[in-house]
Amino acid sequence: MTYWRLLLTAGAVALATVAQAGNRATLLEQITTDPQLSTLAAALAAADLNETLEQDGPFTIYAPDNDAFAALPEGTLNVLLLPENGNQLTDILLYHVDDRKLKTRHLIFGPAHYRPLLEDSRLCITRGDEITIADGTGQIATVSNPDIKAQNGVIHIIDKVLLPGEKPKCHM
Repeated sequence: MTYWRLLLTAGAVALATVAQAGNRATLLEQITTDPQLSTLAAALAAADLNETLEQDGPFTIYAPDNDAFAALPEGTLNVLLLPENGNQLTDILLYHVDDRKLKTRHLIFGPAHYRPLLEDSRLCITRGDEITIADGTGQIATVSNPDIKAQNGVIHIIDKVLLPGEKPKCHM
């Protein structure tokens, strides 16, 4: 093998290794290392969901950023983080998780209901010029940073904490 071919082959192998290593982070690792998701990381730990997000998946997480948590009524997050409110916090967080890997291209164009991990609940996700998510209160979150890849799924960062409730209306 010539020197140049050997050098090009070694370079291609090195690039492939770097690309693979970058995609080896789990959803939990992605969340815990992203400064804009530090509140979500703390909530996941308090709800004892870290181990779940280390599993093979696949999962899709609609991840509220720190500003989304800060927009909750004053004191709400502190109350949810109390050990006696663990079940309520877990329900809210599971409302943000789908047990499929749903990249933007997998979402139906227009509005459609999707079933998160929280039993007997629905989200209305609308794919258009932007992606929006209606929750059980009728409030709308917007995806600000879609398709963050992880080894066991995908993350879509959103600008609102989704709250369970009634099945959201899902029409244009």
